[in-house]
Amino acid sequence: YTPYQAEIAQGRLEALFNFQTLISELTGLPIANASLLDEATAAAEGMSLSYAVNKKSDANRFLVDSDVLPQTYSVLQTRAEPLGILLEIADPQSFEFDDDVFGAFLQLPGCSGQLWDPSACIANAHTVGALVTAAIDPLAQVLMAPVGELGVDIAIGSTQRFGIPLGFGGPHAAFFATKEAFKRFVPGRLVGQSLDADGKPALR
Repeated sequence: YTPYQAEIAQGRLEALFNFQTLISELTGLPIANASLLDEATAAAEGMSLSYAVNKKSDANRFLVDSDVLPQTYSVLQTRAEPLGILLEIADPQSFEFDDDVFGAFLQLPGCSGQLWDPSACIANAHTVGALVTAAIDPLAQVLMAPVGELGVDIAIGSTQRFGIPLGFGGPHAAFFATKEAFKRFVPGRLVGQSLDADGKPALR
């Protein structure tokens, strides 16, 4: 997790900077943060970002993949209720994108382990100005096209797949990646590289 005294922790920041770069390359999205608590929390942040940038004042429906992991759906429900967001679970290949939909959530792969091409679903979402958040397996991204290239607006997931054993406890740090247009809405912290007072590269 991001240290609070960042200015004296360049080595820690470098590790996080490398993490962000890895996530960005895997997802095909240009902006990645320095991790979130867990995948379910990251999914809720994706929904919140979609809701915050939505320009349609009456849009309050968020479509959720029926293959969603149960813990992720529970956190989505908890976050949606106080915001007045209506969650609707369905097979994503039959999602109905109306003007009151501001976003959609895809689980790739989901509980069933199925991987499918979501390009058409994403394109349909974009026709009504809805953003698409996809929960992905980072190792599966090595073998498939980066979800950013498929049109996904926000990619989230768990880093447990990077070799941390399940017995090591948890929750395991999540990742959150998105498009340049939404960088001001990204939750958590981002590590960036700039120059220090002596003109040398510095992470902050």
